[in-house]
Amino acid sequence: MPMHDWTRVKAGTYHNFHVLWMSSITNRLNAGLLPAGFFAMAEQIVGRPETDVVTLQTGARPKPSVASNGGVAIAPVRPKTRFVLPIPPEKERYARKANRIAIHHELGEVVAVIEIVSPGNKDRKRSLQTFADKAVDLLQQQVNLLIIDPFPPGPHDPNGIHGAIWGELTDQPFELPKDKPLTLAAYQVEPIKTAYVETIAVGDRLPDMPLFLYDEYGIDVPLEETYETTWNVLPVEIRQLLETANQS
Repeated sequence: MPMHDWTRVKAGTYHNFHVLWMSSITNRLNAGLLPAGFFAMAEQIVGRPETDVVTLQTGARPKPSVASNGGVAIAPVRPKTRFVLPIPPEKERYARKANRIAIHHELGEVVAVIEIVSPGNKDRKRSLQTFADKAVDLLQQQVNLLIIDPFPPGPHDPNGIHGAIWGELTDQPFELPKDKPLTLAAYQVEPIKTAYVETIAVGDRLPDMPLFLYDEYGIDVPLEETYETTWNVLPVEIRQLLETANQS
């Protein structure tokens, strides 16, 4: 299923899809995709900002093991993204952030966060800065991060949402490909802070993206599967509107 052009509908229409997609991802994570000892919850407050989906860990970290069906219960993630960008430690700007608050939850430690970008996250310079600061704060607090941005860059993020975050992490440049203006970015915090960035365009299928849980271990989040699941429960009128927009 192709990625749709969400700039062609009103914010309220996209918000409805955003909420449903967030729920679909959360449900898929909790329906056996996450290993034992981990679970996902939606719309929890982590640090000072709100997030979409958080992954929590209870108890000790599980060791890599083989499931009863012969599959690997938890294994190293092997990202296949277009960009693999190590964050140079000597150029990290975490020292500028004074509020180093450890992230915890009454049901367990938060180890990863998934964010689905909304237009309001980057329609103003202040909104974009708040979003970028939130991402940096999470990485600073050793929380892995996956960001999904179905919107093209605007005047405040000319190199996309990752470009805005990258500028807070390092002085190295990042240029978003003009033919693939939508951004998917996974951030790994251990053992080496690294950004794995994939770029797509309207009409492309969504790739699976890594979600790190600890060190190099994690899962691949089935974005295409959950996107299609969400699409299939949308009202016919909304689907027709977006399908017409994709064809124009």
